[in-house]
Amino acid sequence: MRYASRSPVLLLAVIWCAFFCVAHAAYGSARGNQPLDPVKEFRYKEALQKSQDAIGQVLGNYSLTDDKGRALTLHELRGKPLVLSLIYTSCAQICPMTTRNLARVVEKARKALGDDSFNIAVLGFDAYNDSPQAMVQFAKKQGIDDRGWYLLSASPDTVNVLSKELGFEFYSSPSGFDHITQTTVIDAEGRVYRQVYGEVFDTPLLVEPLKELVFGRPKPNQGLLAGLLDKVNLFCTSYDPVRDAYYFDYSLFIGMAIGASIILTGIFLLVREIRQGRGSART
Repeated sequence: MRYASRSPVLLLAVIWCAFFCVAHAAYGSARGNQPLDPVKEFRYKEALQKSQDAIGQVLGNYSLTDDKGRALTLHELRGKPLVLSLIYTSCAQICPMTTRNLARVVEKARKALGDDSFNIAVLGFDAYNDSPQAMVQFAKKQGIDDRGWYLLSASPDTVNVLSKELGFEFYSSPSGFDHITQTTVIDAEGRVYRQVYGEVFDTPLLVEPLKELVFGRPKPNQGLLAGLLDKVNLFCTSYDPVRDAYYFDYSLFIGMAIGASIILTGIFLLVREIRQGRGSART
């Protein structure tokens, strides 16, 4: 009798447990990524170390989809430096803030280095939800839909493998995703060159590595004159923190001209003294 009196309570507990498990599984499926796992809580220092360890990694040739639904491979973006930012479109604050700040710095980089000197791409890492249509809506909200950015989506498998090569860690959380806020600079050969962190970062943190890649490395079939001009641009493109802008610094040429005139003047005076000395010796 005692066992029978407890059976309704036991049955209710079993039903409640089953309901909780189904609801939890449905939530994980809807998020389309790794399930909540207290063992895999986000650890910033470990994520930062993995991000730094990715520098020098050559990225594989992964299949992606652009905002128009067309297939695109990562290797198609080679040939010039690539700035790559990973976001998820349902993010309410961090990803929009990061993207708007990135757009601001990218405009400054284009003015300094040239509009077509590098590529810029945003990849949605919430693979089940960041469809091409979702990426387009996200871009419109951030004001980057008409700026020549690549808006990319990928399959869950591609996102998982590519994110590891990029050193980008993310985990599902009650608020969406916990992840490191990272913008990756990739060189023309598809190698991770630099990582930039934070929702809002200083302009030189992104422009300086791009400047090194655009002006500091020889390009295929580049002539001697073009290579010389790149070296001049590398050394003379300077940052003004007051205006938060890059400019071409002519002071180097002025200094070279002054130095050359001093040297030539010294040589002229030396030659004249030598000639006068010889003239005096003859008389």
